[in-house]
Amino acid sequence: MNISEFMPTKDEKPLDRLVGDGGFTGIFRTIACIGDSLSSGEFESYSEACGKGYHDYFEYSWGQYIARTAGCKVYNFSRGGMTAKEYMESFSSYKGFWNEDKNAQAYIIALGVNDLFGRGQELGKVEDTDDRDGTSFASYYGKIIRKIKARQPYARIFLMTMPRDGDSERDSIKAAHAELLYSFADRYDRIYILDFYKYAPVYDEAFQKQFFLGGHLNPAGYMLTAKMVMSYIDYIIRNNMEEFAQVPFIDKPYCNENYKR
Repeated sequence: MNISEFMPTKDEKPLDRLVGDGGFTGIFRTIACIGDSLSSGEFESYSEACGKGYHDYFEYSWGQYIARTAGCKVYNFSRGGMTAKEYMESFSSYKGFWNEDKNAQAYIIALGVNDLFGRGQELGKVEDTDDRDGTSFASYYGKIIRKIKARQPYARIFLMTMPRDGDSERDSIKAAHAELLYSFADRYDRIYILDFYKYAPVYDEAFQKQFFLGGHLNPAGYMLTAKMVMSYIDYIIRNNMEEFAQVPFIDKPYCNENYKR
C-alpha cells in the first residue's frame, strides 16, 4: 500500500488529483448544497411550440453525484435563479431548510452568478454583514454564513468561487467575488474556499462545447463538477487533518475542538 497517496504532498494543487470514490469527502455523513441552477442539475430544453424551458433535475446535480459517489446524504438547498437575497429573505425558511432535521455536518455555498450578473447587485464587502439592513450581495451572503454558524457552530463551510470563462469583464467580477469569499474565510473559523476561479479549468468555448447544454452544464458537466468538488475537499482535509478529526461530533454534545492527541 502506498500511504503517500493519502498524505499531504508538497507543491500539490487542489485539483491535481481527481478522486474517483469521493476521497475524504466521505467523512461527512450529511452535506447541504446552497446554490442556484448550477447546483440544481438544471437543464435547458427547447421546442418550437414552447420555446426554451428550464428544469431542475436534482438527481443530476453535482451534489447528488457526490452523494452516490461518496456514500453520504446530500441536501439540495438550491433552485434555478436563486440569489443570496432570496435565499435569506424567504426561500430557505419557506422550504424548511433551517429545521433541525436538515442540519448538516458540512455546507457548500455556491452563490453569486444570478446576484452579480443577472441582477447586477452591488458586491459589497465583508463588513456589510454587520449591517442589519444591508442590501449588498456580501450582506446577504454573510447572513447565510452567520445563521448556519448559529445553528451548527462546528459545521464545516465550503465557499465556492466562480470559474473563469475567458471574458475579461466577467472574470474581473468573478475575481472580486473570490476575494470577498476569502475575506469571509479570514473572518470566521471553520470556513474553507473551493477556489474554482484559480484552480478549475477555464470554461472557454472548447470546455463549453464538451460540457455545456445551452447556458448550463450537461450531465457530464455536472458529474465533472462533482469530481472537482470532492477532490478539492479531499485535498483540504488531507492538508488539514487535525481540523477534521472531530467531524463525527458535529451536532453532537461531545465536541471539544481544543482536544489534542
